[in-house]
Amino acid sequence: MSLTSIEFLVFVILAVVGYYIIPKRCQWMWLLLFSYIYYASAGIQYLGFILYTTLVTYGTALVIHRIDQTDEAHKKDAKQKKKGVLILALLFVFGLLGVLKYTNFIVQNIDQLFHTDFGPFHLLLPIGLSFYTFQSAGYILDVYWNRCEPEKNVFRFALFVSFFPQILQGPIGRFDRLTKTLYAEHEFDWQRIERGVQRIIWGFFKKMLIADTAAVFVDAIFNQYQTYNGIAILGVLAYSAQLYADFSGGVDVVIGVAELFGVEMDENFKRPYFAVSITDFWHRWHITLGTWMKDYVFYPVSLSGWMGKFGKFAKKKFGKTYGRALPICVANLIVFLVVGIWHGAAWKFIVYGIYNGVIIAFSGLMTKNYREWKKKLHINDKSTGWHIFQIIRTFLLVNISWYFDRADTIPQALTMMKNSVTYFEPAQILNIQFGQMNLKYTPVFIAVLLVCCAICFVVSFLQERGTKIRQSLSTKIWVIRWAIYLAMIFAMPLLGRMPDTAGGFIYAQF
Repeated sequence: MSLTSIEFLVFVILAVVGYYIIPKRCQWMWLLLFSYIYYASAGIQYLGFILYTTLVTYGTALVIHRIDQTDEAHKKDAKQKKKGVLILALLFVFGLLGVLKYTNFIVQNIDQLFHTDFGPFHLLLPIGLSFYTFQSAGYILDVYWNRCEPEKNVFRFALFVSFFPQILQGPIGRFDRLTKTLYAEHEFDWQRIERGVQRIIWGFFKKMLIADTAAVFVDAIFNQYQTYNGIAILGVLAYSAQLYADFSGGVDVVIGVAELFGVEMDENFKRPYFAVSITDFWHRWHITLGTWMKDYVFYPVSLSGWMGKFGKFAKKKFGKTYGRALPICVANLIVFLVVGIWHGAAWKFIVYGIYNGVIIAFSGLMTKNYREWKKKLHINDKSTGWHIFQIIRTFLLVNISWYFDRADTIPQALTMMKNSVTYFEPAQILNIQFGQMNLKYTPVFIAVLLVCCAICFVVSFLQERGTKIRQSLSTKIWVIRWAIYLAMIFAMPLLGRMPDTAGGFIYAQF
């Protein structure tokens, strides 16, 4: 049941109506029921996987908490037992993800290396597996580090894992923050409903008018990159728009739907294409994955005993400045290797992750040098010109990574990069057909894409400068507000693709 389908809209309306009719103490149960109905709609066979993850993490948290209650005399033994339980649980949880998502990738590489024929295996890949695995693993670690108390009610915990708006593509929730409103009782609030609808419409606008329109050009250019070799650069720029509008638009819908129930979710995007560095980009793009990696991978790695020893060695070998920076660089490389693997079972995703990690690591090592160079060149790093330069530089670096993210293979990505700087024939884009429509309509859809991107850019620019768009809109009279909403709603089927023909969400595959 896609977020852009008519069935999903009807499903949400029924869920919201029932939510505010039933007794408030039963509201979380209602959400649990609808969450499992939603998940089962993708296939009954997937229910076993989410139940497995739910029960493993639920039971593990209780066991860890019980070990924590050990008296002082046995604390040392309890600490070792607690650590053993944690490691075993993480192996069970991530083991499921690893087997289902990466087995065929490993087997394929073994077959190619040793000329064998073991695979592929026909394995089920449950929807949202990566998202609810990371969310559940984060909960276990939070309980282990005493950041939150374990949930005693297995059904309430099942809701945390399966809450239906976020199950497909996040945001990756934290137990202590999400459950404050997820388990709470809510009164019907028309203003909150309107704000939720407002966010949903904006998400659909980005998805259906930007992402799905750009997707037609992206698919043609990347799938036939030898035919459209003169517009490779336009293909990656279109993919840049598609990916942002698709993912952030989907998250807007998710957060908007959750808001209808009074549930507050973490933001996942903060105008990433206004970032001034790759590090800043990852503070703005897929924020909940970035903070998950920081809290559960970066800090444990950088503060580990072996990293401390490496830091001491680096200081002796390379001096104080680089000795401090190197352990952080290594931790960042490990984090982005994991990010690449999380994105998919392919070498191109590993390269994508390493590419980002190397840039961030190199930037960390060169911090002192950058300061000295700017001083020698008399660059005012507070000036508007320097700020714009940083944004453009970062945008270009990000788009290089998108070649690996979208291309089918690493050689294809490299070929398209080469074509981008050696051959440019923009007229080729007019040969791309939009569905079954005549080629004469292609310029129309190019114009639609450019205008909608411009609207999105202006909104983001105003927000970057501190303008509260939604608050400003809420001060207008209802006639103006709803005129804007309806204009956006009617623009979608007229200028974009209808819900039943719209493309699926890119990040739903993770």
